[in-house]
Amino acid sequence: MARKAQFDRQRFFQALGDNTRLRLLNLMGEQEVCVCYLVEILGAPQPRISRHLGHLRRAGLVAARRDGKWMHYRIAMPPHAGAAQILRQTLAWLKDSKAMQADRARLAKACCAPAKYALDRAPRPAACEPCCAA
Repeated sequence: MARKAQFDRQRFFQALGDNTRLRLLNLMGEQEVCVCYLVEILGAPQPRISRHLGHLRRAGLVAARRDGKWMHYRIAMPPHAGAAQILRQTLAWLKDSKAMQADRARLAKACCAPAKYALDRAPRPAACEPCCAA
């Protein structure tokens, strides 16, 4: 019988110990986001963003889905109950940060005007639909 992979506590905390990775988690929130939006909002090169997403993925904090040439990322709750609680509390704490609110506001603007951000062909996050319809 195969043994279940053990939760890597050190990797989990290392993933949360970087501001760029916290910003990525903040932008994902409760939605799936295409990596092109993450690159645009953070203003960092795509390889750097992908490297940070890889850290989050190896730590079990995000899941990825490919749709053609697009990669979509969403938060995945860790299997360890304590880690899941820490992640939920961290995400709630990030919502109160002015810098993180500014990132989310830029994401909302990019969703509603993708051509302005050179994202006109990119798939919009599902959470954009209500704000863009208004």
